[in-house]
Amino acid sequence: LIYDSFAQYLVTEKGYDEDLLTLAPDSLDFCCKGLVLDIEEGNFLKLAEDGTVLRASHGTKSMTSEEVLEIYGRKEWKHFNTVSGMISRTAKYYLYDNYFDLPGALLCARVVDSLDQHDGQKKYDFWKDMVAAIQHNYKISAFKEDCGMYFPEVKNHPDKYLQRCPESVKKWLKQLKNAGKILLLITSSHSDYCRLLCEHVLGNDFEEYFDILITNALKPGFFSHTPNQRPFRTLENDEEQEALLSLDKPGWYSQGNAIQLYDLLKKMTGKLDPKVVYFGDSMHSDIFPARHYSNWETVFILEELLGDKGIVPAKAESEPLEKKGKYEGDQLKVPYFVSKQWGSFFVDRLPGLENAEETLVHTWSCKCISTYSTIAIPSLEAIA
Repeated sequence: LIYDSFAQYLVTEKGYDEDLLTLAPDSLDFCCKGLVLDIEEGNFLKLAEDGTVLRASHGTKSMTSEEVLEIYGRKEWKHFNTVSGMISRTAKYYLYDNYFDLPGALLCARVVDSLDQHDGQKKYDFWKDMVAAIQHNYKISAFKEDCGMYFPEVKNHPDKYLQRCPESVKKWLKQLKNAGKILLLITSSHSDYCRLLCEHVLGNDFEEYFDILITNALKPGFFSHTPNQRPFRTLENDEEQEALLSLDKPGWYSQGNAIQLYDLLKKMTGKLDPKVVYFGDSMHSDIFPARHYSNWETVFILEELLGDKGIVPAKAESEPLEKKGKYEGDQLKVPYFVSKQWGSFFVDRLPGLENAEETLVHTWSCKCISTYSTIAIPSLEAIA
């Protein structure tokens, strides 16, 4: 759906090739979290923890390890210091780091293929159109206006796109709350879409699970911005009201910043430095900023942990099935697969070296996990 909603916009509004609308069933194998798109070159890169290039493709076409060495060598990729500092997006590269826009990687790769075929370009400038496609589908008013293809489709067929929350997780959330923990929900989605998702996933009483709900949080800015740059706002009928000078009581708010939220948590707990444990599934929007700016404990929800049989020690594999956790045996529910084109999210071989055993290195994505997350789990069920 995400792929189609971006492609539809490029074709109908920006005049791109109609071939982009047809999707071969296996082509989604290209999508792999942690890829960086070098926008001007039209190349996708998988980086090692030291910033060297492990694999690359031009458009959808994989480069051989000889080509990777010839173009990138064994030196740090030119933008590595800015991308690894997690500073804001630039016009030079884009990091694909969450499932909300990951299918756009395949679309961009196919756009590069199509431009090469027609004009043999050397430098690419399709990116502004891609940004427009993302904004058209996901802008804050899109849900209400039925704009784009994404929200209308999810609204009309929620069962097709949303899994209900397992009872074990709901029970766990209630236990936490009953034990006196303060529960927060912080999302960059607007309140109308958040409500649709939560009603469907948790049930109509979803607000009872949380003390504080914050929508349109515009992460990572929620963590890095000051109160006057990004004040909290109240909501009426999903419309944002004027800025609040401070956050005084639990409830549902829009936008905001971590500093005033933390002040409220101090007030609610009566503690000078209450401990926050923050769960998220995006390194760029959740885990890095919550750790870096707020120094919260972070739990990274990483579905990729389910896919990599390559990194599970052999001993663990031989356990009898009934000893495994419930969620492990039930692989069918997990929509996770390892990309054949890009390989493991966590490790890879250095290009061009034959004795592969000794040359496994960690990916940059893997390094970020150990640097910024307290723990990583494949799903909330793993804890619940």
